[in-house]
Amino acid sequence: MDDTPPPAGIRLLVLDIDGTLTNSRHEVSDATCRAIARVRAAGVRVMLATGRRYRDALPVVERLEIIEPLVTASGALVKRPGDHATLHRAAFAAGVLPAVLDLVVASGHEPVVYTDSFADGFDFHCRSLESVAALPAGGGFAEYLGFNRGLARVEPDLHREPPPDAFAGFVMGGREPMEALEKRLRDRFAESLSLHTIRSPRYSQWMCEIAPAGVTKWSGVAAVAAAAGIAAAEICTVGDDLNDLLADEGDAAVGGRPVEERYAEARRMAPDAMELVFWRGVELAGAGDLDGARRELRIAFAAAPNWQEKELAAEFAAEEARHSRGLYDLLTDLGEDPEKIIAGRPDAASFWGLDLDNWLE
Repeated sequence: MDDTPPPAGIRLLVLDIDGTLTNSRHEVSDATCRAIARVRAAGVRVMLATGRRYRDALPVVERLEIIEPLVTASGALVKRPGDHATLHRAAFAAGVLPAVLDLVVASGHEPVVYTDSFADGFDFHCRSLESVAALPAGGGFAEYLGFNRGLARVEPDLHREPPPDAFAGFVMGGREPMEALEKRLRDRFAESLSLHTIRSPRYSQWMCEIAPAGVTKWSGVAAVAAAAGIAAAEICTVGDDLNDLLADEGDAAVGGRPVEERYAEARRMAPDAMELVFWRGVELAGAGDLDGARRELRIAFAAAPNWQEKELAAEFAAEEARHSRGLYDLLTDLGEDPEKIIAGRPDAASFWGLDLDNWLE
């Protein structure tokens, strides 16, 4: 983050975590902490809106010393970090979740269901912890359970009798299967669900996020802002995916086109959300809203990596390439066939599942 001061009239800055606040190592840098501190010192409130679970987002909240409510699970759960009080929890309409989970399982996928169980020491429900071993190469779902096994509650009949207080869930897999699943769910439950398929920022596959209708990051942010007397026009949002572009619920159409149609077009034109913010700024300028255009364009340029960050990334990639080339040459000098070794290496998910006591073999 740079030293650019917040635009005039902004009272609330809402930030995504993964891919926005965190770097490629999933860390919040000291420079980012200082930038957030400067924003708060200027009188602007700062809050986070993330797809992460509440427990998983708390370390970032603590690192940044944020005191505002925390929007988690892409808007389905809002809690107060200071005392962990629940301010908002979404709920599925009666009968919807069992039918959704039945379709998910019938499609050959394993569902994960969230409940507001932070105080009870677990975060989600799944059908099994053992069945992941049968997934091809472990898969992103195996990664997820491997990292979060201790926060799971196993319910073999989860798809038949989901917990009544479930507020959201997800399914993990390859991009095409997840997009196909989203379409099937949308076709059958269009009026009952909020769906979003996104590449997992920390695991190797894609996630189809499932929440009750009307739930978005914006719905969570809007509720907090309304309670604080902050208008939508006084909120600045920054993120790296479509679900981070929070729009006023009254903004049913922009430039004469429905928001969904505009986002679909923007997705084809500019897959990175900062570019989407840029295009929104251009659109507002064309409509004569110069203040809105300045706000959106400033977000786009301020949030993009600066030239120093890009230069460091290029230097790191070049250094990695030199190391790989050196290893390749060393193996050749030792009489080995590097290409054969490369062709036989496991994928990342399988590698991290190896027996580390015998990793040389």
